[in-house]
Parts: sequence; C-alpha cells; structure tokens
Amino acid sequence: MLFWLVLTTVVFGVVLWTWPVEAPLTLMVVPLMVASLRLGPRELPWFVIFVLAVLSLVIPRQEEVRLRVTLGIVVIFAIGLLILLTSFRRSRLGVAGARGESMLVDLRDRIQRQGGIPDLPPGWYAASELRSAGGTPFAGDFVVAARVGERLEVVVVDVSGKGEGAGTRALLLSGAMGGLLGALPSEEFLPAANDFLLRQDWEEGFATAVHLSLDLLSGHFTVRSAGHPPAALLSAGTGRWSVLEAPGPILGLIPDATYGCVTGVMRRGDAMLLYTDGLVETPSRDIMLGIDRMLGQAERLLRGSFDGGAARLVDSLGSRHDDRALLLVHRR
Repeated sequence: MLFWLVLTTVVFGVVLWTWPVEAPLTLMVVPLMVASLRLGPRELPWFVIFVLAVLSLVIPRQEEVRLRVTLGIVVIFAIGLLILLTSFRRSRLGVAGARGESMLVDLRDRIQRQGGIPDLPPGWYAASELRSAGGTPFAGDFVVAARVGERLEVVVVDVSGKGEGAGTRALLLSGAMGGLLGALPSEEFLPAANDFLLRQDWEEGFATAVHLSLDLLSGHFTVRSAGHPPAALLSAGTGRWSVLEAPGPILGLIPDATYGCVTGVMRRGDAMLLYTDGLVETPSRDIMLGIDRMLGQAERLLRGSFDGGAARLVDSLGSRHDDRALLLVHRR
C-alpha cells in the first residue's frame, strides 16, 4: 500500500509539473486521504511529509494561477496537518485508520455478544435489551449471562458515566465479569467484582450491579444487589409485581464489602425484571416513582405475551440521553 501511494503521489506530481494550469493542486488530497485510512502509525507521518515535499516542488510551476494556487496550498497543508495530528493520536492505540476502527468495532461486538442469553430449557424465556445514550454503539450499561449446568447466572451492570465515556470501562469490566460469572459460587461473585474494581484505581471507578442466580429445574432464585435498583418479580398467582430489595454497597468503593440476598421461587407464569436506573430515574423524579411507572408499563405491555417484551419496555421507558439496559426472565 505504501509503495502504490508513493507511486501515485509521484505521478500526480508529474501531472502538476507538466500541466500547471489544467491540473488542480487538490489532486494531492487523494493520496493523503487514502493514506489516513490505510497506513499504520509509523508510515503515515513520513508519507504526509513526502506528499507535502512533492507539493512544494511543483508550486513554482503554478505562477500563472496564483489565487488558485494559494487556496489549494492552504487546503492541502491544512488537511496534511489534521492527518498528522490524527496519526499521533492513533499511535497511542498502536493501529491506525480502518484497522483501528475495526478493532473498536470488534470490541463493541464482543460486549454485545456477552449480553446474549444462552439456550434455556423448554418452559423458560429470557431476553435482554440495551440502549445507549444518544444511540451510540458504546454504553456504560451491559448484561453478562452464563449457563452452568441447570443454573442460569446473569448480572446487569451500570458503570459510572454515560455513552462513550463509560464504554471503555464497560468493555474491561464486562470481560472480567464474564470470566467470574459461573466460575465462582454465586455468593462470591459480587465480592470478587468489587475487589477487581478497587484494583483498577479508576478516576470514575464505581459501578452498580444486580446478580441473579436461577435454578432452571426448581425455579429457586437468589438475587444480590450492589447499590442497584431492585429487581421486580411478577407473581402469576396474584397478578401483581413486587420489588426485591437486596442490600449491598456500590462496587468499587468499599473494601471487603458484603452483599445480602433475597431468595424465592419462580413458579409457572412468574416473571422477573432486572434493569438499570436509566429506565426509572430522572433528575426531576424520585426513583421509586420511576419504578412504579415501569411496573405499570410492564403490566400493560407484557399482558398476553412476554416474547419481545424487553424491547417494548425499553422503548417505552427512560430517556434517550441515558444508557438503558433490561433483562426479562419468564417461566412459561
């Protein structure tokens, strides 16, 4: 690629030297833009300097069209400067152009795949849904799920910050939680996640989480929370929703923290919601009022069918300026 770009630049230089009036100086923009997308961080700065050097050689041939030459030189040098600054910034990552962007896309896809629900036995339905602030691909809310034998382990997490600002921390934390989930007894998961966050020493190093451990044979469940909005349980027998308050401090703030739990049994027809505060909290409304509104929407939107219910709830609740995540589990 470097060879062909150098050859193209030389050819364009010859064209500009031979036909100074007919050929526009902005021809040089083409190799600059292609190089910004394809060259690595070591080659790109030198190639930009090479292009500008070739340009400086052909400038004396442009005497007859001084105004056009002046504007063209300003434009090309400005583009070259911007590409150089971008190159230095990308060099911190170690890759450049399309390769750097594909790397970030791959990381985004990995975090989204971790939120996928594993195959469940007949009689169980589960779905997760995520919306990021402003519709960006990266979010501070995420879901990680794993099936260990006949047990489903799920955690819904809200990392401090919003959108891209929290996305990088969410990527790292989701990978760590994906390794811990199912590898540890359920009562040890949140303490281990808390220890991991404390070791990172991030400036915004806290997160809230709610962890569900569900026996797929008996329906027995355990819910533990780390400063997170409470899970909600629908009892098919009464048709009413109730909140499951599990005490526990936020992850990443207190060493050796302990986390209480709420236990119960999901019977046939029961459902459970795990969600982040973006669905229920606004600056002008108390979070408990937001939970009441969410449960009212759940009663209306999930009536008759739970399939696709997670997407319907997320679309109807919360603000587009806040990250939102929700997990729906239903025993048919």
